[in-house]
Amino acid sequence: MNKTLISSKDNSLVKHINKLLKSAKYRRESSLFVAEGLRVCYDAFLSDAEIASVICTEQAYEKNREIVDKLISRAEKNYFFSDSVFKAVSDTKSPQGILCVIKTLDKKTLFDKMEDGGKFLALDNIQDPSNLGTILRTAEAVGIDAVLLSSDCCDIYSPKVVRGSMGAVFRLPYSVTDSIARFISERRDIKSYAAVVSSDAKRIDKVSFEEPCMVCIGNEGNGLKSETIAACDECITIPMRGRAESLNASIAAGIIMWEMQK
Repeated sequence: MNKTLISSKDNSLVKHINKLLKSAKYRRESSLFVAEGLRVCYDAFLSDAEIASVICTEQAYEKNREIVDKLISRAEKNYFFSDSVFKAVSDTKSPQGILCVIKTLDKKTLFDKMEDGGKFLALDNIQDPSNLGTILRTAEAVGIDAVLLSSDCCDIYSPKVVRGSMGAVFRLPYSVTDSIARFISERRDIKSYAAVVSSDAKRIDKVSFEEPCMVCIGNEGNGLKSETIAACDECITIPMRGRAESLNASIAAGIIMWEMQK
């Protein structure tokens, strides 16, 4: 085991991790991303993610030796950071002193399972990492088979998405497409629904959601793109009482996914 302690914020590894945290482009180019926190890192281990390196403080190692040793046994490399240096690479307010650099996951081919039926979610230009993380976590919890993301969604490997998904990012099949509208148009074997705010749309509690089907959820502020709505077979809506005009994207997605699985 490597016991060398890195105590300088100018270290090249420290700069590398900070770039992974802050730059989606750098994550794509390097095919790496960061998972921080004991539970998220252990989820990566249990999900057989490829761990490039484990970084922890000495205090975190002593406190969680059994789990950290498992992570190190799977990792290509491991490093110890001083407390001050770890804080410099942490994306949380109260760092636990452990993070993993993980190789990006190749799950795009898993969308072939659509041919065997299933219930799927399409996310069109979701921008809030917290929303995306929550949606992925909920999708796994209720049993959604896979998620399709438009390429203009926020990065699925953003630290906030990884943390907010509570490990779902390691396990839930997903794919990325330049155009959800085009994807739907090319897959007419799948019943597609556009989730909209409209009294003219069909109430979600009146929809059977028979397999295979896909529901499209839109941007937090603007909803679905017009071309996505036009490509879908049917528009559906969540009936609301009172004066609320719309719901948070992750809340709306959660309600819809629950109805899909009833």
